[in-house]
Amino acid sequence: MGGIFMYTNEYDRWLHYELDDKDLKPELLSIQGDDEAIKDRFAVSLKFGTAGLRGVIGAGTNRMNVYVVRQATQGLANWVKTQGGTQTVAISYDSRIKSDVFAKAAAEVLAANGVKVRIYPQLMPVPALSFATRYYNCNAGIMVTASHNPAKYNGYKAYGPDGCQMTDEAADVVYAEIQKTDVLDGAKTMPFQEGLDAGLIQYVEEDCYEALYQAIESRSVRPGLCKTAGLKLVYSPLNGSGLVPVTRVLADIGITDIEIVPEQKDPDGNFPTCPYPNPEIYEALRLGLELAKKNGADLMLATDPDADRVGIAVRCKDGSYQLLSGNEVGVLLLDYICTARLEQGTMPQNPVCAKSIVSTPLADVVAAEYGVECRNVLTGFKWIGDQIAQLEAAGEVERFIFGFEESYGYLAGSYVRDKDAVVASMLICEMAAYYRSKGSSIKEELERIYSKHGRYLNEVDSYEFPGLSGMDKMNDIMDSLRKNPPKEFAGLAVETVADYQAQTISNLKTGEVCSTGLPKSNVLIYKLEGGSAVVVRPSGTEPKIKTYFTTKGKDLQEAQQQKDKLAAALQPMLA
Repeated sequence: MGGIFMYTNEYDRWLHYELDDKDLKPELLSIQGDDEAIKDRFAVSLKFGTAGLRGVIGAGTNRMNVYVVRQATQGLANWVKTQGGTQTVAISYDSRIKSDVFAKAAAEVLAANGVKVRIYPQLMPVPALSFATRYYNCNAGIMVTASHNPAKYNGYKAYGPDGCQMTDEAADVVYAEIQKTDVLDGAKTMPFQEGLDAGLIQYVEEDCYEALYQAIESRSVRPGLCKTAGLKLVYSPLNGSGLVPVTRVLADIGITDIEIVPEQKDPDGNFPTCPYPNPEIYEALRLGLELAKKNGADLMLATDPDADRVGIAVRCKDGSYQLLSGNEVGVLLLDYICTARLEQGTMPQNPVCAKSIVSTPLADVVAAEYGVECRNVLTGFKWIGDQIAQLEAAGEVERFIFGFEESYGYLAGSYVRDKDAVVASMLICEMAAYYRSKGSSIKEELERIYSKHGRYLNEVDSYEFPGLSGMDKMNDIMDSLRKNPPKEFAGLAVETVADYQAQTISNLKTGEVCSTGLPKSNVLIYKLEGGSAVVVRPSGTEPKIKTYFTTKGKDLQEAQQQKDKLAAALQPMLA
């Protein structure tokens, strides 16, 4: 919508409409006469893409509310009806504010359109949604979550029939259908109970839960090891959906000495102890670390609200705890899985692992050491899911042993097509138990990898661009980097520039240009002399430009100094 007349008109329409969500009218009344507040809520609509929808909860077309959810679901229903198959959609939701309300609203629209629904009767994480989509042979899946965003956000992730986040092509069709649907009264809907009575809405049943837990536990690489290891664990679900599945799987493999962080145990979309419920951030893990120190735990784990990502802290010899990065855990798990599977004789022929292009090149080095093919894909776990799908289509799905992203997302196995903090938690605990049983530790094994291959450092900085003009500023910065490509950073010459939007890799020394071999994506990667790298990409879900730095030194100090110089050189370009 453009122009002052358009958005004020839409605001008036909402203000005078008989809204069935009673929280919206007071908000609309409170912004009467406030042009900026009205513009922020009504000048644009939340854009539906491959990551679905994500926004602040509230009134308006640019907010998450039942009307925007119904409109999106009507678009999805229109697409499903062209797809044949079972005409079924799976739905799950996490602990966020109104997640259950939005999940039921989506079910009511699907049922009214004659599309069958399989909905979890209680909150369950992303991997459970991906699994149910595949288990019930659904056409699509819906996960109501805003992942690790602050409490005021919620979102709606859409999945395809393979349990992977929706493809660009399908998302474009759904978006076109959404555009044809009036946000307030364009979606068909029926009462939830009526849908249940008619058999159009059914709950996910126990057999699906049990099949999921069995699939996860089958990914153990040293079965039975944890029963005698005596591992002591502190765990936080960060008031999200991880508590039930994580503790169930850990109990099944023999880890029972688990202390749950009491303030973060129960589902609570207000996230009272961590305004940013993100396991990448120290503040979210602070209470868990305090409890771990008090108890002398071997390990502290925290999963994010939709339990697709996990952060860890490990105990050092001096009794202190060290937080590990997503890259470090990814490399450790890859090394552990490879060693164990070779030792157990369970390594497949021509094994494959996959990681995002912004994740550490140390994984490529470790994979090569074990004869594993490491495939580098675009950021977003659906691209790792796509690699699994390609192997499955060739009848070689067992070749996939592990995939990860630096943002704390991991997957072992092909039973789901998104990152899974439940299987990652299990494997991290098994790895800790194994190293403990042989007199080592995760920390010591990480140092072993570094001493063997060099001290890699991978750090991410974020620059925020809030407000309606934020996206324009981000686009201008990316355009400027393309029009005036940097020749050096902090005195280090740029050797190659990979522009994933243009799908080209340019060698600045030879002038040679080749293809990235990957789909288009708004990412720039600068490889520098000496082996360092700088990556610039706008976030797909937040108003941020993320910058990723890879440096390598004889020790951490040298690698850190190099990173700081590169970050200082890049900063003026992002102003």
